[in-house]
Amino acid sequence: MLSLLRTTAAALTLALAALPAHAFDTKATAAYVLDQSTGTVLLAKNAEEPLPPASMSKLMTLYVAFEALRDGRLTLDERLPVSQHAMNYGGSTMFLNTQDRVRVEDLIRGIIVLSGNDACAVIAEALSPDGSEAGFARYMTQRAKQLGMDNSTFANSNGWPAAGHRMSVQDLAILANRLIADFPQYYPLFAETEFEFDGRAPSNTRNRNPLLRLGIGADGLKTGHTQEAGYGLVGSAKQADRRVIFVISGLDSTAQRAEEAEAIVNWSFRHFSQKTIAKADTPVAQAQVWMGSQQSVGLVPAEDLSLLLPVLSDKEVQADVVYDGPLNAPIVKGQQLAELVIKPEGLPEMRRPLVAAQDVPIGGFVVRMKTAASLLIKQFTNGPTGAM
Repeated sequence: MLSLLRTTAAALTLALAALPAHAFDTKATAAYVLDQSTGTVLLAKNAEEPLPPASMSKLMTLYVAFEALRDGRLTLDERLPVSQHAMNYGGSTMFLNTQDRVRVEDLIRGIIVLSGNDACAVIAEALSPDGSEAGFARYMTQRAKQLGMDNSTFANSNGWPAAGHRMSVQDLAILANRLIADFPQYYPLFAETEFEFDGRAPSNTRNRNPLLRLGIGADGLKTGHTQEAGYGLVGSAKQADRRVIFVISGLDSTAQRAEEAEAIVNWSFRHFSQKTIAKADTPVAQAQVWMGSQQSVGLVPAEDLSLLLPVLSDKEVQADVVYDGPLNAPIVKGQQLAELVIKPEGLPEMRRPLVAAQDVPIGGFVVRMKTAASLLIKQFTNGPTGAM
C-alpha cells in the first residue's frame, strides 16, 4: 500500500514500509555486491578504486574470446599455436609448450577451471590486432571502456603482476554481469569443478572457486591471488528467481576468502527480498496539466515496479515523484513524464520512470479561456513579479 503526500507542484512523497539495510561488515579491502534481478547495489566498499585484480582480470580475456566465438572469428574446435612467450609464463598454467596446437574450447576451460596464464596468452595472441599480448591488452582496455568499465587498464591478458594493470571491484561486477547476460551458452563452463587437460598437471585440475560445491546456488566466476592483490573472488549465485553477483578483494588467505564469500551470499539472500510496490495500471501520483482537457494526469510505472528491500519492515523509506510541471497538453498515454526516486536507508538511490496513465488532449476554447483568466487573476492578486 502506497500513501501519498503532496509537497510541491513537481514532487510527491510516498512511504514504503521497510527496515534500514545493515551493511555487511566485510573484511575485504574492496567489495561490491549486486542483485542482478533488480539492479540493486547491496554493498559498495572502495568500489571504484583501481586495484590489482590478479587472475580475476582473466574474465576480460574470456569476454573478448566469447565475442570472437559469437562473431565467427574463432570456433571452439579451432586449434591455436603456442608461442614461446605464452609457454614462458609461470604460476598457474596448463603446461603448454611450443609443440602444441590447442583447441579453443580446451583453452577456455583451462582459463576458467585451471586459471591458465599460458592459455590466456595463446588466446590473446590469436585475437590481438598486432599479434602480441601487449596489443591485446590495449584492445581489452579500449573494449572495457566501451562496456562502461571506466576504472580498468590492462597490461596483459591474465593478471600477471605489472605496473598499471588495474580494475575496480565495480568494474569486475559489470564484467561478470555482462558475461552472464551476453553469453548464457558459455556461462555454464564457470560451474565446472574439474578439468584434466592431457594429464599434464595432476596437481592443477580443480576449480579454485570455494563456493561451487556448497549447494548454495553458486555457479561462477573466477578467483584471483597475487602477493600485491591478496586473495579475491568474482562470484555469482542464483537462488529461486534471484541472482547475486559479488566481488571481494584484498583478503589474507584462501580460508578467509571462502568464509567471506559464503557469508556474503547468505547475507544477500536471507536479508533482502523482492517486493512489488506499484502496479503498472495503478497511479502513484497525479501531475498538473496545462491547457489540457483535464487538469491532471495519473502517473503510473512503465511496468510493475519491483524492488529489493530488507526483509524486516517497520520504518518508512522515502521516495519522490519528480516531474517538471505543470505538464503541457497534449499528453499521450504511455508517455514518460516523471521519475520515481526511491531512497531506502542504507541502499543507493533508485530511479524508475513514470508514464501517463491516459491521454490528455488539448482543451477546447472554454478551457483555454478559463486557464488564461485564472492566470490573470493570480497575477493581479499576487502583484507583478518582483514587487515588494
